[in-house]
Amino acid sequence: MRILILGGDGYLGWPTAMHFAARGHQVMAVDNYLRRQIALETRSEPLVNTPNLQDRTDIFRAVSGHEIDVRIGDLAEYAFVAEIFEEFQPECVVHYAEQPSAPYSMIGRRQAALTLSNNLTTTFNVIWAVIAHAPNCHIIKLGTMGEYGTPNIDIEEGFIDIEHKGRKDRFLFPRAAGSLYHTTKILDTDILYFYTRLYRLRVTDLMQGPVYGLSTSESIMDPRLAPNFHYDDIFGTVVNRFLVQAVAGIPLTVYGRGGQTRGYLNLNDTLQCVELAARNPVDPGELRVLNQLTETFTVLEIAGKIRHAAKEIGLNVTIDNIPNPRREAEEHYYNPVYTGLLELGLKPTYMTNEVVADLLNRTMEHAENICMDRVMPRVSWR
Repeated sequence: MRILILGGDGYLGWPTAMHFAARGHQVMAVDNYLRRQIALETRSEPLVNTPNLQDRTDIFRAVSGHEIDVRIGDLAEYAFVAEIFEEFQPECVVHYAEQPSAPYSMIGRRQAALTLSNNLTTTFNVIWAVIAHAPNCHIIKLGTMGEYGTPNIDIEEGFIDIEHKGRKDRFLFPRAAGSLYHTTKILDTDILYFYTRLYRLRVTDLMQGPVYGLSTSESIMDPRLAPNFHYDDIFGTVVNRFLVQAVAGIPLTVYGRGGQTRGYLNLNDTLQCVELAARNPVDPGELRVLNQLTETFTVLEIAGKIRHAAKEIGLNVTIDNIPNPRREAEEHYYNPVYTGLLELGLKPTYMTNEVVADLLNRTMEHAENICMDRVMPRVSWR
């Protein structure tokens, strides 16, 4: 297929571009380096500096023989988006191109405005470019399980059947995000659902949990192909942050009581999920929602897993419950349904002791790059 990866320089976007190219697809990766710019602005650089997108594709071509076409530009500018769609005529577009950090969106008005404008405008432009230039293109948009919040009922896979006063109907599952970033993802879903009904678009919305991982089968060919591994409080997910804290000898910073439960998945499983969605497109006029996770843990359970694996490789790790900078329930019911991707063929990578130990060993290879002042919370929701 002709597959367009938007946000192709990101933690997920770059591995996805390599993954599809290595399997013989024609791939174009697009980015404007926004994530790199705001990481620099907030002193949140990754553990290992990575080459820019153009240089990465040159390295990937040299070691694999596979091509990835690159375009650098702002997807919030419709003329640029339309030009790419008209030129490339994608059969599938994977949309990662959004400001991805909940803490960044909560710093202040400027950061909130950037998140709102960039994320929604980019999604809106993609929709109209598909309508105008590639009406059969399958849109795969990365959503987030954070859209649902923590309701006191089971979280269905996107939709819920309601009976009210003797009548029944089917609705998008009620959502209650805990940050402005997550709220923009809710609005993405609403906008896509509207235009899917109006213009019979093909859309898969992947409600993804926090991702962890440092490598893929493509990135191990050359260390310069590694994904962007952020470990700070703004761009680093909790597992990646705890891995670095364990290696650096810093107590694992559990926010509040640590009962916050989320659904997690390995970076390599993200690639599986996106490929399964691409290989199984939906019909025109359908919004398919798939909850993208493989297992659920509390934050305290994650910390315990990392402490246990660290002990076996000679690291003494402690856990520190610190005041929670976020406004969230620290203990709650959480039971999401996530059967759709398993039915499509997902083979999960579980967070075993061996997997965590391997992640710790890979992190130790770059221990000299750790900046201690980036792992404590610098952004408060209050």
